[in-house]
Amino acid sequence: MKATKDMTIGELLMINRGAGQILMQNGMHCVGCPSAAGETLEEASMVHGMDINKLLSDINAYLETV
Repeated sequence: MKATKDMTIGELLMINRGAGQILMQNGMHCVGCPSAAGETLEEASMVHGMDINKLLSDINAYLETV
């Protein structure tokens, strides 16, 4: 499985709950917020001023190890 910018946070967490740690390590501490579950990774990255490409790289590197 590979994460994409169009994937919602909820979808990512249903695939692998451990990916939440990667989101939090990158500064996205609201992964448990009900509205966050419906946001795409790209939308959440914009809201938090994060680089979507770095975030996807970190998430996908993690997903390759599990």
